[in-house]
Order: sequence, then structure tokens, then C-alpha cells
Amino acid sequence: MNASATNVSSAHASVVIDQVTKIYDARAALNQVGLRLDPGQCVALVGHNGAGKSTLIKLMLGLIRPTHGQVRLLGEDPAGAHAARLRRAVGYLPENLAFHPSLTGRETLDFYARLKGVARTGNADLLARVGLEAEAARRRVGTYSKGMRQRLGLAQALLGRPRVLFLDEPTTGLDPALRQVFYEIVQELRAAGVTVLLSSHALTELEGQTDRIIVMNRGVKIADGTLTDLRHLADLPVRIRATGAQAGTVAEALGPLARVEPDGRAVECLCAGGDKVAVLRRLTSLPLADIAVTEPSLDELYAHFLRREQAA
Repeated sequence: MNASATNVSSAHASVVIDQVTKIYDARAALNQVGLRLDPGQCVALVGHNGAGKSTLIKLMLGLIRPTHGQVRLLGEDPAGAHAARLRRAVGYLPENLAFHPSLTGRETLDFYARLKGVARTGNADLLARVGLEAEAARRRVGTYSKGMRQRLGLAQALLGRPRVLFLDEPTTGLDPALRQVFYEIVQELRAAGVTVLLSSHALTELEGQTDRIIVMNRGVKIADGTLTDLRHLADLPVRIRATGAQAGTVAEALGPLARVEPDGRAVECLCAGGDKVAVLRRLTSLPLADIAVTEPSLDELYAHFLRREQAA
């Protein structure tokens, strides 16, 4: 799905960005961006530094207003008269965390709960859920590692059971096990109908974790869709690698697409996504030990869309 085809109707949407432009000092940080985020959906927002991701999040939070266009959060203006009430329904994890070093983890979370106007009764369980058990929760934040501060930031974002959650580089500093825990939490939130927006440079780990991916470049939305949508739109080649049969036989079946690897044990080919099934049919008639099919990664898709935009 491309940018111009996106339906930004506000019906039942958690967030609607309707043809929004934001200008700073005669420079457009965003240029006629339109998108919507729905309940129970996890959306990845990707783009290099300066692409407009932070400006979009600030608009959704109501911290700034658009120069042109309209922003709606849960059906209302996030910077309007009901901004304080709306923010109780929103969780936000900023990219750069700053907590008071003299407070403990538990005291920090209690402080943010009071600030947000929500109960503190579940804070111990919330800290434990993000990997800050009782002993860690009693330590001063000044002694925390970067990963521990990131976990505390995630707990802060989850206060009050938000309906909409904005997470900016949420897995920075987390080890692989804790990244898995983080995505388990995201899946639970999606199942509960929460809207989750992830802004991240860690493209590889986003594959399989999000419903949609929005690609930004220089303040413009250049792609928006599922990973399957983006692969279809980019039409990058699929890599197929076959092992087990005589290399010459495999190469003959694949024709000019084939490349025999130097050791002669495997044959590889690149083919268009639309030709993948036909190639696999030819290979399945051979006595193969294995067939590996590698679709274009999100990193490759992202690079492709940037190159296409620059060429245009």
C-alpha cells in the first residue's frame, strides 16, 4: 500500500494524521503526511535520523501542533482542551531516558504514577514484569545499567493501562532475552486492543513483530503496509539455495538463473517473487537434501525505498 492510497478516516481509529505538514524555520519537517493507527495494531515507524519520526510522535502526543492538517488522538485534538485527560490514556517511552539518580526504581515509578493520576497498587508487579524484581526495584536509579533504565522506562510507559502506546527505540540496551520479554508484552497489549507504535532503527528484529511498517524519508511517508505488501511493492528478488542433488542437475533445472557455489555442494539463484513457486516446483522433482528460501529483509526493503525516493 503506498502513501497516497492510505485511508485516514477517523472512524474507530486510535490515531489519525490527516494531511499534516509541520514547518520549522521555513523547513518542512513533515510534508502532507496521512496515516491512521487502529486498536489492537502494532505499527513500526522507521526512517533515518531527520526523517520526521520524532516530529510525528510529538504531534500525536500533543506536544506540538501541525502547521497544516489535523491530528486526532482517540477522536480528539491531543493539544486541545482535553489534553491532560487524553494523556492518561497514553503511554510514552522516549528515546533518551532521564530519571533522578537518587530515587529507587520503585520510588521513580510511584512518582510517575502520581504525576499521571493513576493508582500505585500494581507498580511492584509492573516492575517485576519488565525484569526489575524486588531487589532491583529497591536500588537507586543512579546504580542502574542502561538496560535496567530502559526497563524502568518501559514500566513507566505502561502505567495506567494505556490505550495507545508510543515507544521510541524501546529495545536499546536490552539483551536478547529481555528483547523477547518486551515483544511478549507487546503481543499481550495488542491482544488487549492497545495501539502500539514502535519507532526503531533495529529493523531486523521488527520482522514478524508488527502488523504494519511505515517508512519515512525527509518528512514524507514513502511506504506503508505489511511486510508482504512492502515486498510486493519493492519487487526485490528472492534468494533460493538448494543442496543435496548433483549441482549440475540442479543448475540445469534452474537454467540461466543458477549459480553453482565454489565448493560445488549447493546451487543458488535469484528470482522474481512472482516466479518463486515455479522455481520451487522444478526443484521439488530432484533428490534434494534441503531448500532454503530467503525473502528480502526489512533492511533491504528500507534501503530500496530510500534509493527509489532519492532517484525520483
